Amino acid sequence: MSPEAPAAKVMFRGTGRRKSSVAQVRLTPGTGKIIINRREFDEFFVRLQDRKLALAPLKTTPAAESWDVTVKVTGGGNSGQAGAVRLGIARALLKVDAELEGTLRKEGHLTRDSRMKERKKYGLRGARRGFQFSKR
Repeated sequence: MSPEAPAAKVMFRGTGRRKSSVAQVRLTPGTGKIIINRREFDEFFVRLQDRKLALAPLKTTPAAESWDVTVKVTGGGNSGQAGAVRLGIARALLKVDAELEGTLRKEGHLTRDSRMKERKKYGLRGARRGFQFSKR
């Protein structure tokens, strides 16, 4: 009894972060299908600018149609999640082919946007806004 070993699934992972969003990206060989949180890509990202931002790494590389992309994204809002997906896809593509680094880095897809919401300070209403002074 010597059954053949099952073919190993080829999968590349990448994690992207932006603001308070975290995206876990999986690339598998396929036909270019993109699923985000078990929903279709166009259904998840309604705004055109979010779609363009998320797909930017795939558009700059030649192998966009040969990978299926599955993403689990949590936290933040629409633009933060789109930025997190973009970084996750770029990092996963880098694991697929290390020679893509120059192209991806030149376009800015591998740079993590570190801008975060500033924390609230004690004695203030928000991060910087003070309470209104009342004379009486």
